[in-house]
Amino acid sequence: MAKVQTAILQNVFTCCQLHTLCNNGFVAKNHQEKVLKLTRKLGVLRPRDLKSSGVPRTYLKQLVERGDLLKTGRGLYVQTDAPMTENHSLAEAAKRSPKGVICLVSALRFHGLTTENPAEVWIAIPRGTRPPKSTTPTLRVVTLSGEMMTEGIKRHVIQGVSVPVYGVAKTVADCFRFRNRIGVNIAVEALRDAWRDKKAASEELWHYAKVCRVLNIMRPYFDSLA
Repeated sequence: MAKVQTAILQNVFTCCQLHTLCNNGFVAKNHQEKVLKLTRKLGVLRPRDLKSSGVPRTYLKQLVERGDLLKTGRGLYVQTDAPMTENHSLAEAAKRSPKGVICLVSALRFHGLTTENPAEVWIAIPRGTRPPKSTTPTLRVVTLSGEMMTEGIKRHVIQGVSVPVYGVAKTVADCFRFRNRIGVNIAVEALRDAWRDKKAASEELWHYAKVCRVLNIMRPYFDSLA
């Protein structure tokens, strides 16, 4: 009788173990699917993005080891089969700095107005905002306030990420404002190419020259083109 009871208890214990394993496997698979679905939706995933879904961050490491996710930088993940474009670093920068706007040489490159290929991503942040810490991608930060920060922003979807980038006319004006940091030759080239390729109207250029307080600086260069 004792042997029968022992056998029954062993069978019950085994069934419980199997049930637990199956349940854990189901939970793990469900969490993994949630992570992959969220990554597809956001384009670039950060660990903090998992908070609302209740998925532990440990699943990120599991999916990287399994080959379903690719870690492109500290705290940045994309799907392994996601197409990587030349603007991928802009999408990463937007995730790193939610309040930042792509500007200056990086914006020129995005708009096809320079042959420069910056190793860093230039972003503008509101004055008084703490600069984001990032090693990948490397960020070059400038601070702006008021209309200089808020005007001229256009959003572009890059690899599923909504990325704020200053428009052409605003970028040209910014280049003249920060000419000592990027070089006046780059600012002049940007103005010339924007005008020649009809990417910015004169009214836009004058408007943003006033906003950025560089009207008198830009005027002689613009007059030479006109």
